[in-house]
Amino acid sequence: MNAPPRLPTFAFDNSYARDLSGFYVAWKPAAVPAPRLLHLDRTLAAELGLDAEALGSELGAAIFAGNLVPDGAEPIAQAYAGHQFGHYSPQLGDGRALLLGEVVDRQGRRRDIAWKGSGRTPFSRGGDGKAAVGPMLREVLISEGMHALGIPTTRALAVAATGEAVYREVELPGAVLTRVAASHLRVGTFQYFAGRGEVGRLKQLLDYTIARHDPQLAGAPDAPFALLRAVAERQAALVAQWMNVGFIHGVMNTDNMAISGETIDYGPCAFLEAYDPKAVFSSIDHGGRYAYANQPPIARWNLARLAEALLPLVAKPDDEAALQRAIEQAMAVIDAYPGLYDTAWRSGQRAKLGLRTAEAGDAALADDWLALLQAQQVDHTLAWRRLADAAAGSAEGLRALVAEPAALDGWLARWRSRCAAEDGDAAGTDAAARDRAEHLRRTNPLVIPRNHRVEEALAAASEHDDLGPFEQLLAALRRPYDDDPALARYAEPAPAAVTACYRTFCGT
Repeated sequence: MNAPPRLPTFAFDNSYARDLSGFYVAWKPAAVPAPRLLHLDRTLAAELGLDAEALGSELGAAIFAGNLVPDGAEPIAQAYAGHQFGHYSPQLGDGRALLLGEVVDRQGRRRDIAWKGSGRTPFSRGGDGKAAVGPMLREVLISEGMHALGIPTTRALAVAATGEAVYREVELPGAVLTRVAASHLRVGTFQYFAGRGEVGRLKQLLDYTIARHDPQLAGAPDAPFALLRAVAERQAALVAQWMNVGFIHGVMNTDNMAISGETIDYGPCAFLEAYDPKAVFSSIDHGGRYAYANQPPIARWNLARLAEALLPLVAKPDDEAALQRAIEQAMAVIDAYPGLYDTAWRSGQRAKLGLRTAEAGDAALADDWLALLQAQQVDHTLAWRRLADAAAGSAEGLRALVAEPAALDGWLARWRSRCAAEDGDAAGTDAAARDRAEHLRRTNPLVIPRNHRVEEALAAASEHDDLGPFEQLLAALRRPYDDDPALARYAEPAPAAVTACYRTFCGT
């Protein structure tokens, strides 16, 4: 007789459900008719201490579709509020997601495991609580691409087809994503309890958040502002990384800003093709609020909303003097954010230019480079990558990207002079050129989640149940810095006409 399949196990330790009663609603996922596993990240499963072989079975598919709740899980819909496109919604919450529980991974890190698309909850606000195959596989591709680029992000453990249809503009095949995160604590989580005047629960949330993400701050006399500073530092570093790879989040609402500093929610996101600070691809961002160049100031705006939510922990609203002092302390953190961001951004720019040291003229050199890319409508990713060839002595690939090579030549002369000054006695040697070219190839990716390649893969999966293009693209995205002819098609920009009409959607 064949042995019965073993039930996949998770070593859950659910601190959020245990410590924050009243911050969520216990809920069950909706049953689906035909669970089928579309994607399982076996490496991530092993990292989480899970049995990848067992999870790859039919029982695993039942778990990842929401039909089977594993032992120790405590599915909950988290409560939070948020500013959406600048307008405050006092109650949002998990309308189509459930936190399954938490595990402590092999490196000792506590990580959430959550379903997305698992059905209606008390926070659904009329939505169906479901998700479609395309947007869930999209989250896999973009988040894994970001992870390979070294950018903090939630991860995609699995996607399971449900065997039922969901309805948007058209009928689509349904799916559930299993997402892994450092936590799902958001700016909007603090806004929810501050907006309701529940100062006791706001203090509980502060203490829990510090214990989970910033334990060194426990007991600090200015704990609310210390947390605010920590979040500001993480967001400055994160957004600078987004900007340096040309990533446009698309929906930077306060409920999508994670306290952990991870990128969360890959709905209407996209990547730059031709460099354009005003680029917007989201179908719902009619005014360009979350355009590429607006992301740093929007992060500051979101941090100001976090500061407002923390104020009740520092001063009572009827104590005007104390409240004014608290506002001044909060504003000192908020006003320091642009400097934090600029430091992170400039550090990234110098690395992308192949510079090891900081000099006074570096900002102008980087800014003039970006202005050149914008004026010549040059592909952002390939332009940076071709600098490696220029460092090695061959600028022809870079010159081929620009319409007016003379403008490029003037900038290249300045860049080479700056590099030579840094190299000193080694300037002009083969070893110096080789080292800088190698550094640039390790810093500037060749392969990113190109919008048109992502859409091709999702269309094949959603319309034809063909996962081949998705799996091939995913494999390429996990090797963003490799010079491999097999990856060449994934490095090609989309035709300008395709990019001009490209739009992304939130998936709900």
